Amino acid sequence: MKLLFKSQSLKLLWTLKPPNRTFHGHTRLLSSDVYSQYESVRQGKQEIPKYFNFAGDVLDKWSEIEKAGKRPSNPAFWWVNGEGEEVKWSFEELGFLSRKVANVLTKECGLQKGDRLILILPRIPEWWLVKVACMRAGIVIIPGTSQLSAKDILYRLQASKATCIITTDKLAPAVDSVASQCQLLKTKLMVSKGSREGWLNFTELYQNQSADHSCIKTRIQDPMIIFFTSGTTGFPKMTQHSQGSLGFRPLLSERYWLDLTPSNVIWNTADTGWILTSIAAFFDPWVFGSCIFIHNLPQTDSGVILNTLCRFPIDTLIGAPTLFRMLVQNDLSKYKFMNLKYCMSGGEPLNPEVMEQWKSQTGLDICEVYGQTEVGVICSVFGGMKIKPGSMGKAAPLYDVQIIDKNANILPPGQQGEIAVRSKPIRPLGFFSEYLDNPKKTAESERGDFYVTGDRGVMDEEGYIQFIGRDDDIIISSGYRIGPFEVESALIEHPAVVESAVVSSPDPLRGEVVKAFVVLSPTFSSTDQKSLIRDLQDHVKKTTAPYKYPRKVEFVRELPKTVTGKIKRNELRDKEWGRI
Repeated sequence: MKLLFKSQSLKLLWTLKPPNRTFHGHTRLLSSDVYSQYESVRQGKQEIPKYFNFAGDVLDKWSEIEKAGKRPSNPAFWWVNGEGEEVKWSFEELGFLSRKVANVLTKECGLQKGDRLILILPRIPEWWLVKVACMRAGIVIIPGTSQLSAKDILYRLQASKATCIITTDKLAPAVDSVASQCQLLKTKLMVSKGSREGWLNFTELYQNQSADHSCIKTRIQDPMIIFFTSGTTGFPKMTQHSQGSLGFRPLLSERYWLDLTPSNVIWNTADTGWILTSIAAFFDPWVFGSCIFIHNLPQTDSGVILNTLCRFPIDTLIGAPTLFRMLVQNDLSKYKFMNLKYCMSGGEPLNPEVMEQWKSQTGLDICEVYGQTEVGVICSVFGGMKIKPGSMGKAAPLYDVQIIDKNANILPPGQQGEIAVRSKPIRPLGFFSEYLDNPKKTAESERGDFYVTGDRGVMDEEGYIQFIGRDDDIIISSGYRIGPFEVESALIEHPAVVESAVVSSPDPLRGEVVKAFVVLSPTFSSTDQKSLIRDLQDHVKKTTAPYKYPRKVEFVRELPKTVTGKIKRNELRDKEWGRI
């Protein structure tokens, strides 16, 4: 295999005085020789490098540039918690601290390249440190939201065969309640000021470690991250990404959806368990040497978010549509943003009326971005591009996005079909490697020459894509993907429930929410319905992640079914959305 560069790692990617190269109208920060080599890769004239490690080949290169005085004084990472605490790291400090953590993982915990580590932390600096450290050591990261229940954690530990878990003292009891059922789990690390029997204290260990650590050599196809993503049937699938699909991809995609420079400060408000945080608050901004800003945000509070935008020099804001729906309910004329210029929304479609309200009150556009856990950013509205309300923009670089029918035939503009990305004859670099231990689902994700998203859409004559809706039963609420099976499984454990069907229901704030149609046991038929609904909701919150609980519950005598006994969720969903 040919290598992109003479050495096995990337050369210096950026120069102090770069030539005025443009891609989709944006100035590049690549030297002319590297630019031409990237263009060769982009055009398929040259192969991607055999070896690549994001920590060593991108972050450490920025540290060198920083030490040479060729990067603005912006921090690489900037964290606040709203209570006066603040953390600022340069790329050099990020490298120093992450090497210490890498030594904790390899020396104290005995982890080796290829071992899997579950990382369940809120928006605290340690989440970023651990991710970088794992890349340095070749350890596969499995991020999870802090809302996971003990049952969720058990499933993830058993399915992934993870040997280590890192979480907070809040979730440690949940881990302990299931740890005996996870024979492969060897090490538990707790990010806390206190101690707990059977757990190592993460902070104490890494502070006392040496920073002498050599970044391991990883192939570009080596596994790097596994995301658990919900499906319409069964439990969440393990979606595996490589060093190349998430780490090297933004080097090729360049400034398509994030128009950043080393002077920019970007704030992504998504949960740490969501792929958007890995893309928008880790890989892509740091490719450009930008500053990643993070607020702890224990609760999503519109006042806190608006005041933060006024107090700090954040110029790029990314969040789920729920964020902007919340913000426009405030009198925005009372707030003067310090430096905000660019807003992006992703995870689900954003209502055109919200975009209009935001624009009228702030003067700023909201650019939509559309993607999936399996393939990252699929299309987006990038800076300087005409915005069409209701459209998610155009296809991202590296991807040939089409609207296809059930036979994988490409449909003409204006005709509704399934949104798909060409995967053959050459599988694009940004694609997931596979659904681990599930070759059937991996194969089912493709139809003909395309990866099928499960979303329906339509493309216009200019290549803009409009989202129509899910082609399956997945519920996307406030950016979270929720599979009906997980909620139904929790409900059926309650003695009052004989049967249930879970679908999406329209909601002005969250876009859509979980609604459960429940068939009650006769013994509960005379129970007060309001109190029973609260009881069922509390039960689901305790059984699975709280964000999955049904915000709406309707009791029915029976559920619509096919002749073979399958629940017709589409019929319930259509009725809920007013299509019947």
